[in-house]
Amino acid sequence: MNSVRNVLAIADKELRSYFASPIGYIIIGLFALLFGWFFYVYLTFFVQRSTGMAGMGGGATNINQDMIRYVLMNSAVIILFVMPMITMRTYAEEKRSGTIELLLTSPLTDVQIILGKFFGAMGLYAAMLLVTLLYMGILFIYGNPEWRPIASGYLGLLLMGGCFISLGLLISSLTKNQIVAGVLTFAVFLMLWVINWIGDQSGPTTRVIVNYLSIVDHFDDFARGIIDTKHLVYYLSFITFGLFLTAKSVDSERWRG
Repeated sequence: MNSVRNVLAIADKELRSYFASPIGYIIIGLFALLFGWFFYVYLTFFVQRSTGMAGMGGGATNINQDMIRYVLMNSAVIILFVMPMITMRTYAEEKRSGTIELLLTSPLTDVQIILGKFFGAMGLYAAMLLVTLLYMGILFIYGNPEWRPIASGYLGLLLMGGCFISLGLLISSLTKNQIVAGVLTFAVFLMLWVINWIGDQSGPTTRVIVNYLSIVDHFDDFARGIIDTKHLVYYLSFITFGLFLTAKSVDSERWRG
């Protein structure tokens, strides 16, 4: 119980620190604005397409597959740019201000510290996603979308964000400079995003391996409303491995201290 209480205390401290300065509000506002733009663009396109098909006597359109899916896919692109802003300060700021020594000499274990910072960042990320549910509420008021594909899409976004946060924590623990941490985090995120482009130019075996490593390829099924065990295993394994490497990095910092 003490371990859980310690993790929650650190998570609460981290979450409060985001809103102690404008950064938390800026990140949420920026994400909501960009999400709203994609929502408006794809909704307009969907309405025009539906009207055109109805006028020509075409088949029915599906709002989940023809509109919401693409909104969620594009929101994943926004996360690629926004997430480094969340993770770059987690350890780098502690090192810059000198509070890392106090943290490492406290009665808290490395695992408790890491999990607390991870859940604190996840709390801000979850708040970002919660704000976008207002847009989805509009569809339920004026339309009739299926809720299950939307739920699976948001689950995929949550898991993908967890991967980015675990990796961002690792990179932030390696430097004292927030800007350096942010740039490196974005570069690594981008590499994981476009790695499947390499597979397109490779042989069948390499293509399978590279596509499996691509973080965005695993999200596509979630956006379609499909929850596949292999995607869950990938994301959860990614998060665990990222936190494990962060623990090793923090442990080396403790020994150096």
